[in-house]
Amino acid sequence: MFVKDVMVKNQVGLHARPATFFIQKANEFKSSIWIEKEERRVNAKSLLGILSLGIVGGTDIRIIADGSDEQQAVESLVELVESGFSSEK
Repeated sequence: MFVKDVMVKNQVGLHARPATFFIQKANEFKSSIWIEKEERRVNAKSLLGILSLGIVGGTDIRIIADGSDEQQAVESLVELVESGFSSEK
């Protein structure tokens, strides 16, 4: 299991479009991946799950992966979050 914390920097947070980019990236990996905000954990490959967390800009989240490519998955998703979901710009 590989875990890393990251702050969502883009102002709108993880709403529909950035969440879709996040899910597309998460689906590139075989590992099981979760996002944790405070005490809630959801499947990072589920749009409804991610949206249910209500993640806004400035929120700290934890990205957790478990599987054969767990470290690569977490590093890649952290990079996407830190970029402010650059494909939006």
